[in-house]
Amino acid sequence: MKTPVPQLTPFVRSDAVGAILAETLGHPDREFSLSELGRRTGVSGTVVHREVGRLVENDVLRDRQEGRNRLVRANDEHPLFAPMRELIAAAYGPVPVLRELFAGVDGVEELLIYGSWAARRAGESGAFPNDIDVLVVGSAPRRTLADLATEASTRLDVPVNVTRMGPDDWRADRPSPFVATIRSRPIVDVLTGDVRG
Repeated sequence: MKTPVPQLTPFVRSDAVGAILAETLGHPDREFSLSELGRRTGVSGTVVHREVGRLVENDVLRDRQEGRNRLVRANDEHPLFAPMRELIAAAYGPVPVLRELFAGVDGVEELLIYGSWAARRAGESGAFPNDIDVLVVGSAPRRTLADLATEASTRLDVPVNVTRMGPDDWRADRPSPFVATIRSRPIVDVLTGDVRG
């Protein structure tokens, strides 16, 4: 099966590579096991292993063995590290940035990206997104969500719009038109990295 060209960065080999690079280049001081990268990106272990191997061969990532685990990290000495990091952050950075910002926030049951960014990540053609639409399913305080949206907007250099919805409204058998529209379009689960739609 041929992998479709990623719509967020057509010059990156695949969205899987983009997601792996977003995690590693976005946290150059951290080491990741391959299984952790798979969990964080929603990419299968086989694909993570293959793509990490290619990135290590090209000196974009560095690796080392610790027992049975292969640990990888960004090569921050690569001559193109800064521009690669900036470019990948713009295209694939929302998932790791939002996951980090919302980690530990009480009342967040689901954290989803919808709208144009999710559509591009799901492979739909179109203009590069001008903003990022985030749906928080749960009961997190609105003030907290507004502060996190501001911080995310600053870090990603693009407006981040956060909408909160109760779990019953999100899971309703007879959803509102807003919920029905979101459910019918691509969604990216920030907590798992899964792309739906």
